[in-house]
Amino acid sequence: MVRGAHAGLPQAEAPSLLEEVPLLMRMEREVEEEFRPVLRARLVEKIAAEAASKGIAPRCDTCGKAMQCRGCKPFSFICRFGEVKLKASTYRCRPCRQQKCPLVEKLGAEVGRLSGSLARLVALLGVVVPYELAARLVVLFFGIEICPMTVWRTVQRLGQAVEERNEALARYHASPDSNAIAPTEAPDAVLLGVDGCALGMQVREHRRRQPSSGEELPPLPVVEEGHFREVKTGVLLLPSERVETSPGRRSVVRRALVTCLGNADAVFDRLWAKLHELQWLGPATVVIIVGDGAEWIWNRAEMFPIRCEILDFWHAVEHAWEFARIHFGDTSAKGAGWVADLARDLRAGKVDDVIARLRAIQTSTDEAKDKLESLIRYYTNNATRMRYDEYLRRGYGIGSGAIESAHKQVVHARLRQAGMRWSEAGARRLLALRVLLLNQQWSLLDRLPMKCAA
Repeated sequence: MVRGAHAGLPQAEAPSLLEEVPLLMRMEREVEEEFRPVLRARLVEKIAAEAASKGIAPRCDTCGKAMQCRGCKPFSFICRFGEVKLKASTYRCRPCRQQKCPLVEKLGAEVGRLSGSLARLVALLGVVVPYELAARLVVLFFGIEICPMTVWRTVQRLGQAVEERNEALARYHASPDSNAIAPTEAPDAVLLGVDGCALGMQVREHRRRQPSSGEELPPLPVVEEGHFREVKTGVLLLPSERVETSPGRRSVVRRALVTCLGNADAVFDRLWAKLHELQWLGPATVVIIVGDGAEWIWNRAEMFPIRCEILDFWHAVEHAWEFARIHFGDTSAKGAGWVADLARDLRAGKVDDVIARLRAIQTSTDEAKDKLESLIRYYTNNATRMRYDEYLRRGYGIGSGAIESAHKQVVHARLRQAGMRWSEAGARRLLALRVLLLNQQWSLLDRLPMKCAA
């Protein structure tokens, strides 16, 4: 059938490739291959110069006595230019059985593993794409063969360092004894959005291992309800920095993201810490909280003494659509017009008039009646958060587009690809690194030591 469909077309020619790679591409690659050993040799020279500088013998951490030199031992690590092999003096305290290599400690290197610079680039790839693909990209970018497990291990260790720092910052700023410097020029208003999305978790109790017989591993069991955890993401931005990129469409100049796996208190602690870190929270700053009506958001919004709570406009309209589909029918033009009129009145701040009209509606089915009562209750409970005309006049905005976009970039783009399931520790560490990257703070990793992570 497919061949017959093309029977009347002119005869097609098979696509061809260039006879050879363009000259400039070949020259670039030749120069890279030529100077890679030179760069590696120069690095060895600089390390040797550092090793030649005489220093006093290190002292034992246990007894405090000077350690005895035990000669030079070989060690190696993998850097951006390939494997580097060196020798360094080692010292030992015989009574305490302690051993040290001052040069390795001073370099911050790990014997037999990736150098710090390469490790952070490998982790960057692992944060953006799956670990198997990241390992292949390392070969293409650096010409270094590593396995996906090395990428995974690097992400885990650096992610653990970032996660521990995030927790420490949250505890520090939450403590009444913290000596954080008060901002001298805090903004008049800060917008805070927070929401959650589900993430599939691993359902096995033990790590899967390849059997010695070479048989294929059985498929993982289906992720059932209850094997999902909620990732809570928060976004902070300044309403004054919104720009209109096109008529009716606005974008933000900068934003700050935080994330947390499953704990509402923790995500608000981190938002509080991020506000202080950015120096965006002053004594007169209005914190604008945009939410979808979830009680866990409004209950914790009370931590901000000066605040403005806003129910997301599009969630409010979506609730009206749920009733309209039942009352008027899924494809009813009358229902679409009814929702459009309701949305226009809500946007104009006429929430009381809208509630009064809803109370006057006569429904024909029990399902429609229940949905109408739910809609009236939803609008009544959030009426003080639906003064949309006032919010628009002040330039606050009334939608949660910023937080929805943050969810897609933090979680969906990397952690919710086909077939992905996560351990709790693995998800926390990867989320911490993704937020660091999206907040344009990746260079902060240079000053964070790699942690030992199981």
